[in-house]
Amino acid sequence: GMRRRYATLDDDALLTLARNAGDEGERRQAAAALLARYHGRVYQWCAGQLGDPQRAEDAAQEVLLSAYRALPGFDGRARFGSWLFAIARNRCLSERRRRAFPRAEVEPDSRPATTPDPERELIERDARDALLRRLTRWLDPLEQEAVCLRYLERMPVDAITRVLDITQSSGARGVLQSARRKLRRAYPDREAFQDD
Repeated sequence: GMRRRYATLDDDALLTLARNAGDEGERRQAAAALLARYHGRVYQWCAGQLGDPQRAEDAAQEVLLSAYRALPGFDGRARFGSWLFAIARNRCLSERRRRAFPRAEVEPDSRPATTPDPERELIERDARDALLRRLTRWLDPLEQEAVCLRYLERMPVDAITRVLDITQSSGARGVLQSARRKLRRAYPDREAFQDD
């Protein structure tokens, strides 16, 4: 009964129940139903980032658990999916960092030379922050997510279609084309956002 009812509700309605239902059991069930919807997409995202099915499954579980715990603080300014993928992205980044530099004391000089130098990292981060500010100014939330996944995460277009659950026939390709058109209009002098 209850499970079938949740299946008919959209994310926003489930989110409202998960945060505001009078009964704690109903809040928990609504949150579980909402997060279950995203399990497959979060897993795919983690698998793409981590390249290992078992680590991806562990990471996906941790992401959903973190999201469950953080749900009361979700302010609704971003789309729920965007918020969840931000948690997933941070989880995968810290997992990759942990594997690159295990906790054991490592002599700084013995670290691989491929570690980017701090100055370059700072320049790249500033450029990324400027890009994100532009995206939030000119693009709708779905376009922002698609552009971030394509250009910051280098995710293939068909994977973006699946991860963001884009149902229109052109998938993420159409969303990215629309985003690029808007950005070219906003920044006619920029060569960026040409797809490879």
